[in-house]
Amino acid sequence: MNLVLNLIVVAASVLGSGMALPQAVRLAKTRNVEGVSAVWIGVSMAINVWWSLYAVAASVWALLPVATVSLSLYVGMAIIYLRSVGRSSLSGFGFGVFVLGMLPLPALLLGGWEVAGLAIGLAYGIQLAPAVIAAFRTRELDGVSPGTWLLSFSEALLWLVYGAMIADLALLAGGTTGIAMSGAILLRLAAVGSVPDLIRVAVVTRVKVARN
Repeated sequence: MNLVLNLIVVAASVLGSGMALPQAVRLAKTRNVEGVSAVWIGVSMAINVWWSLYAVAASVWALLPVATVSLSLYVGMAIIYLRSVGRSSLSGFGFGVFVLGMLPLPALLLGGWEVAGLAIGLAYGIQLAPAVIAAFRTRELDGVSPGTWLLSFSEALLWLVYGAMIADLALLAGGTTGIAMSGAILLRLAAVGSVPDLIRVAVVTRVKVARN
């Protein structure tokens, strides 16, 4: 059982740490922010700070590397987004960080870290909601990286399984909401014809291996 738990944690940590990387790279290369939400970037920074604090408070150390790496990637995206769009994006960042990102605070003040952990897990859905809304408001999704959302879906699934195995409500809530939100974006990308390059590469690779 311990081996299975460790493998799940390692896989989830790798996926979680790299989840934001495809989107960060895409923004850095193209400077195209179509379909990308400043509010999403802002709330993602705040929620990853919350996950870091929860990891220390609840001794769920597997979360700490994921949260800190993800935080640095979202900060990088915020800088690129700000340079591309200008000061008009600051309101979106501010709303994400100081409004949506502070939703776990009342739970912490009223019920401590056990209740706050559940709130943080549920807030993961709120973290991804602006990205989902932005994706469904336009058919121009050139700025959205399918790879990020494939990784997000896979990571959420692994944290859901891990949370179930260790009976952690925060991870159960986060995994469930993460699957729902990232799944919605993947369906939207498929609906507008943005077939993920990652899937195409995987299919071609499998065909070549089968032929050999």
